[in-house]
Amino acid sequence: MMDWLRDNVWAAWLGIAAALALAELASLDFTLLMLAAGAITAAGVGALFPHLLWLQIVVGLITAAAMLAAIRPLLVRKIHHGVELKTGSAHVIGRSGVVVKEIHPDGGGSIKLNGELWTARPYDDTSTIEPGTRVEVMSIDGATAVVYPIAGPIDHTLPELREKPEPKDS
Repeated sequence: MMDWLRDNVWAAWLGIAAALALAELASLDFTLLMLAAGAITAAGVGALFPHLLWLQIVVGLITAAAMLAAIRPLLVRKIHHGVELKTGSAHVIGRSGVVVKEIHPDGGGSIKLNGELWTARPYDDTSTIEPGTRVEVMSIDGATAVVYPIAGPIDHTLPELREKPEPKDS
């Protein structure tokens, strides 16, 4: 067994590389993947120089260190770069909606926000906001949106139903 391993040390390095690559799937940190790259280069050196174990280790360590220093930061920056994902009720803060039921300081009002109905209360605790008014969500208090008006009431009636001025006879 030892004779076979001595003659096929590259296979041991590939086994180590495969184990490190599989372990990387659990960590997702790219560290073990860089070590696996070092083991693969050590396997290449082991195939060319099977009796120089010290050279295989040195080349593998240098490759792994170079990968950790140069490639891993680029991968991490590329993968983890992007807009912060807002989850829960935080994703509605700053969005606008329309008042469906009059909002007054005592509560009981509601708004339509992203197609959903939310209970709402005014931001300043003194104003009443009429239905049809466009509001911005300032914060979320439990399951209640705290809103502030950003525009006057919106006329949601169909043009056919609006009162038309009578034509004047001249």
